[in-house]
Amino acid sequence: MTADTAPDDTAPEQPTEFRQTPYAPPPGATELLLVRHGASEAIRPGERFPIVDGHGDPALAPEGHEQAEAVARRLAVEKIDAVYTSGLRRTVQTAAPLAARLGLEPVVSPGLREVRLGEWEGGLFRQKVHENGPVARRMWAEERWDVIPGAETNEALAARVTASLDEIVTAHAGGRVAVFVHGGVIAAALAQATSSRPFAFIGADNGSVSHLLVVEGSWVLRRFNDTAHLDPELTARSAPPA
Repeated sequence: MTADTAPDDTAPEQPTEFRQTPYAPPPGATELLLVRHGASEAIRPGERFPIVDGHGDPALAPEGHEQAEAVARRLAVEKIDAVYTSGLRRTVQTAAPLAARLGLEPVVSPGLREVRLGEWEGGLFRQKVHENGPVARRMWAEERWDVIPGAETNEALAARVTASLDEIVTAHAGGRVAVFVHGGVIAAALAQATSSRPFAFIGADNGSVSHLLVVEGSWVLRRFNDTAHLDPELTARSAPPA
């Protein structure tokens, strides 16, 4: 036997079979749990929510606080390294129960605030979408926020969301982070991760969890709109015995 044909003692032994195994994040992956805030308070015609740096800032409705508690129960068993919010009240209040359980101080990332809605800010967006007038129909058809007068462009939203999430990944490389944000922010992040249409992921439920992995700069979508913890029947069946 020549040197060229000698067996390679360093080669790993081949298994006798190859089974399917549960998915495991690659080494060094950073996990982002994007939580949409709980349901916010209602708005009545003629009223406006307070405005903070161009963004409407409603508080949580009673059902939103219930959703926040359900999120806390769900994620408290995870190994979470940090909690982030956008700084707007509805994300701060949704994050509070989880942060208290974990003993973590939430970090504010203003770049993760909701899309700026221009003339429809402060709660008017809900009314305009309900009325389904020409501008609302055009917004859905063209999948662009800036169809609304004075609203933020898709490109500006995507740029600040991407930059903010990249900062979180850099700060917590290889960790798992709960990030409490908004529906438009989740849509922008997941569209970026999947190279999809701008509004493909619009409609994340209040209190839902979406899951991104960031591996060597690449964003991978693992879950969208997970609401199992909000279903009373599911949570009752999965609760430990008293």
